[in-house]
Amino acid sequence: MTQANADNDGTPRTERFRGVSVVSETARAKVNLTLEILGRRPDGYHELRSLVAFAAYGDTVRLDDSEAPFSLQIEGPFASALEGGNLIEAAAELYAQAAVEADDARGMRTRGAFRLTKRIPVAAGLGGGSADAAAALRLLARRTPRGASLDALLPLAAKLGADIPVCLLSKPAIMTGIGEKLTALPVFPEIPAVLVNPRRPLATAAVFRDLRAIPLETLPPAREDEAVAFRSFDAVLDYARHRRNDLEPSACRLLPVVGEILNRLEQMPGTALARLSGSGPTCFALFRKTEEAAAAARTLRSAHPDWWIEATTLA
Repeated sequence: MTQANADNDGTPRTERFRGVSVVSETARAKVNLTLEILGRRPDGYHELRSLVAFAAYGDTVRLDDSEAPFSLQIEGPFASALEGGNLIEAAAELYAQAAVEADDARGMRTRGAFRLTKRIPVAAGLGGGSADAAAALRLLARRTPRGASLDALLPLAAKLGADIPVCLLSKPAIMTGIGEKLTALPVFPEIPAVLVNPRRPLATAAVFRDLRAIPLETLPPAREDEAVAFRSFDAVLDYARHRRNDLEPSACRLLPVVGEILNRLEQMPGTALARLSGSGPTCFALFRKTEEAAAAARTLRSAHPDWWIEATTLA
């Protein structure tokens, strides 16, 4: 296999695999630096506000350039954890249907042969499945002559899941609504971080059930934030410290090892903030220096070889 532009920042790549042209992207892990649950809506969904950044780490999604029917090959350290349907297939079907409606003959045939290298833990609060589906949409659009722009893909992404629009952008943003309303953050610092997962899944639905959020209609309207400029690490830290992840107490009750991970992260030299990401069980710690994050990861791996631990940067 030959490969060009093989960085891990989400940049599209073109490869050759057994004589077939292949396009690929990194589906970056999503980290919720804050996650405020504002209330439960009448339709059962939860209104939220969340500051999101993306790790320089993720899955790889590849799509060959043939007009083969849909197929999906899964490999990588977390391949065996995937069960049942996959959001990549749902994304391909939705894209093909949109192509039919647009009378795009090429788009109708581009479900395609996908290969997923699964590096993000499953059911981890890192949006791995959403990031994979978003990468699939981007790849399908790229290989179609009349491929849609990201703005045009956003309605398709919203149909697939609440986290998929922000994963489609794969850039720092503030999410509101149920996740479909996005305020992109064009200026955001690179932040050294450590991600820690106990290699035990935690179902999002179970965490929300334990939360027992107050019905939204009984609450006063949420205060709209003024425009925030995240030009420095301190600006991000100040914003995050004045907010929270409302799912963290529930995650700790349902899976007590989450509390243990948070305590260990808080004890690491240089930790500026330790918190749960999403519904968990992955936790993160933010650092000012790359060296501090790397040292914390080494210490934690030595003490807890059964945990998944990754030093990375968020941006």
